[in-house]
Amino acid sequence: MNIQPKPFPDEAESARHPFLPAIDAVEFYQRDRAMHPPAYAPGYKTSISRSPRRALLALQNSLSEITGPVFGHNEIGLLDNDLIRNYAKDRDPIGERIIVHGQVLDENRRPAPHTLVEFWQANAAGRYRHKNDTYLAPIDPNFGGCGRALTDENGYYYFRTVKPGPYPWRNYVNSWRPAHIHFSVFGSGFVQRLITQMYFEGDPLIKICPIVNTIPDQSAIERLIAPLDINASVPADTLAYRFDIVLRGRRSTLFENRLEGN
Repeated sequence: MNIQPKPFPDEAESARHPFLPAIDAVEFYQRDRAMHPPAYAPGYKTSISRSPRRALLALQNSLSEITGPVFGHNEIGLLDNDLIRNYAKDRDPIGERIIVHGQVLDENRRPAPHTLVEFWQANAAGRYRHKNDTYLAPIDPNFGGCGRALTDENGYYYFRTVKPGPYPWRNYVNSWRPAHIHFSVFGSGFVQRLITQMYFEGDPLIKICPIVNTIPDQSAIERLIAPLDINASVPADTLAYRFDIVLRGRRSTLFENRLEGN
């Protein structure tokens, strides 16, 4: 799945669609399938029933899929990127206050400006605000756990939140998910959406997580781990972590969509 519109194969075809980007000489990088987890991974129990049994198909985006709708700043609220305040009723949510920031970059490390980035997470106790989450940890009445932001002209985004807690899940008897934040990145249309997860530097649960361990490439795992960025922290207030999202190429962020053949 391409996050950017793919040019038509020749100039004549491009001329018939003047609203599409002109053809240029941008180098195209094939995906490195060796770094992606196998669809069937018995250690990750739900993959047994969900994994495809036949060869995956690559589908070309249609014209309607790559030309809209687009996202503008008028759709973003003032508190959308502040998870500490955008749901609070009478006080700030409980937990370690953090800033997450970074850039969205293409395969040549050029910034992807005006890109919609969504994020959602569990609260500091490891529980999501969702009716199907029955973990015994408490729900924080002042924390919704979701937000969004648009990257600026340099592909830069940031948001403020509380550090999510780990939580148990029914994989095996004592399986725990490391603390993580989910990310969604939109391209030029709704069907161009990439989804991934960010983990935190130094979390010992990363090494024993059955989902993380389906990834065969250690460097791909490391690109999902956000390092502490003390220089971006707010003294006596908030720690910061940096998470760059690379859309393609050798330094690509691992996206969950690709595991399903999109």
